[in-house]
Amino acid sequence: MNDNYMKDIKSQKSKEEFTAKKERYIEAYGGRKTAHARARIYTSGKGLIVNNKDYKEYFRDKKNQITAYAPFLSVDAAETHRGSVHVFGSGIRAQSEAVRNALSRAFAKEEPSLKKRLRREGFITRDARMVERKKYGLKKARRAPQWQKR
Repeated sequence: MNDNYMKDIKSQKSKEEFTAKKERYIEAYGGRKTAHARARIYTSGKGLIVNNKDYKEYFRDKKNQITAYAPFLSVDAAETHRGSVHVFGSGIRAQSEAVRNALSRAFAKEEPSLKKRLRREGFITRDARMVERKKYGLKKARRAPQWQKR
C-alpha cells in the first residue's frame, strides 16, 4: 500500500510539472519559393531561434539576419517576445524571407491591429514568384542554344 501511495504522489508531481512547463504560443506558417517556415511566438523572453540555433548563427549573412528579425523590430516586440522557427527547403535567402513571412503572420494573429502595419511593409503577403520551368529544345527556361551558321 505504501508503494502505491508513493507512485501516486510521483505521478501527480510529474503531471503538475508538465502542466507548469507548458507555455502558450501563437503559431503561423510562411513561405517563399520552395522554402516553408513554421513560426511560434512566445510572450515571455526575447530572441529568435531558427532550427535550434540562434538566428545570427543560422543566417550568417547580415542581410538575411535583418530580413528574418524585421517583424520583431517592426512591431517593437524585440524585448517582450521570443520566437522559435522551423524552416526547410530552397536556399538560405528564401528561408530568411519565409521566416519573416511566418513571424509576421504570427504577430498579426496575436494582435490584429498590427496586421495593417505589417502588410504596409510587405511582410504578410507571400511572394508568389517561382522559378520558371525549363522548356525542351532550350538550355534553360528561355536561353536558346547558340546559333551556328555551319
